[in-house]
Amino acid sequence: MTDRAVPAGSAAAGVVAGYGAGSIGTGGFAALPGLVLAYYLTDTLGVAAGLASLVILIPKIWDVLLGPLVGALSDTRSARTGSRTPEMVVGALAMPVLFVLTFAPPIGPAALWVFVFFLLAATAYSFFQVPYIALPTELYTDAKDRTRLITVRIAVLAAAILLVGGGGPAVRDAAGGGPTGYLVMAIAAATVMGVGMLLTVWGTRGKSVSRADPSDGTVWAQYREGLGAVRSTRSFRILLITFVVQALAVAILLAGVQYLATYVLGDEAALTLLFAAVVGPALLVMPVWYRFGLKYSRTVGFVAASMVFALGSVSFVIALWTPGPWVFASAAACGIGYAGMQAFPLSLLPDTIEDDAARFGRSRAGALSGVWTACETGAGAVGPAVFLLILASVGFRSSTTDNVVSQPDSVVPGIVVGCSMVPATLVILSVFLLKQFRISEPSRHRGRIDERTT
Repeated sequence: MTDRAVPAGSAAAGVVAGYGAGSIGTGGFAALPGLVLAYYLTDTLGVAAGLASLVILIPKIWDVLLGPLVGALSDTRSARTGSRTPEMVVGALAMPVLFVLTFAPPIGPAALWVFVFFLLAATAYSFFQVPYIALPTELYTDAKDRTRLITVRIAVLAAAILLVGGGGPAVRDAAGGGPTGYLVMAIAAATVMGVGMLLTVWGTRGKSVSRADPSDGTVWAQYREGLGAVRSTRSFRILLITFVVQALAVAILLAGVQYLATYVLGDEAALTLLFAAVVGPALLVMPVWYRFGLKYSRTVGFVAASMVFALGSVSFVIALWTPGPWVFASAAACGIGYAGMQAFPLSLLPDTIEDDAARFGRSRAGALSGVWTACETGAGAVGPAVFLLILASVGFRSSTTDNVVSQPDSVVPGIVVGCSMVPATLVILSVFLLKQFRISEPSRHRGRIDERTT
């Protein structure tokens, strides 16, 4: 339902900046746990790889179930008040505190402590992320304005991943490593993420030009609607599955980078440089992917970015024979592809939400965003769990900070394959699905862009 008309191309700088700031929090929370939590459990707390995979995976499975419910609640509030702010405030205030507590386990039941507080932090994250994803559809009605909004968001996302994901391990090392180092890292990261999320709450409050359409059903009925959209709206389903498979590939790679630095390159501190090599180029090429998408279509750009990532990832396999500084070039190729793999699907998401609205008769932006966030979060959790299971299968031995153990010869090949062949294979498979993506006819009748692969 539209409240007021906004001329095309009128995206206000304050709203765009305010919206983009939220990616400091979402990017940081998406990157840092995936980068360090598995390694923290196995090499600082001494948790066995198999058990550590469950500690990471189960909270995210809960989050997958929660996301559509949060989306339905957010849709209900948007239809009634025209605002999604209250849910975002809850997430922005609670998530940073719970994130710090995740890295503050007492002596004894460390695995249980991390499990509980990581679950709670993921829950709070959903309360911010789900309405945040839904906002572009309601802040602007013009495709160019939305693309500008998403482009700024992705640029901030890449910067946040570099700042929090790359800077977090550096802060950990500067603080002496071990449990204390991780706690200092968590406090610093939580402060940065919290500020970014609160800036979005402040910058976008009262700025929506449309709202979710009212529903006669209960919140649980809307929950089912969100899940049903995956079946009923083909464009949303294909985009979602493609994005989730790629998010899984990226999560597996990120979970393995710390192990690659420590056990293949022989330098734990190389993680920061590897991570910077991934994210730094992503910041530089974002405008290039934007122009590429305008010239050739966003779906063609999406395919191209995916193939660049796959080539960069598969090249890590050479480290089995000659590990060395060249791996930073492979990481940079992954980063160039990753930038497009984020920008293009998120710019297409509002189109699929309108496609669903044209089919269903009313907007379900929050419910669909809840499904999207839940699946993205789930992939982000399954990735580290998959990598930990790969480690367990090759006989990886967990250790504590004060008790380092030697690893069997099978560990290095397992790490390299987990960082190279597995992510590359997943991304290549996703491209075959992406080739089927179309924005359907009802959406085009509403003035949307016909996006298809060529």
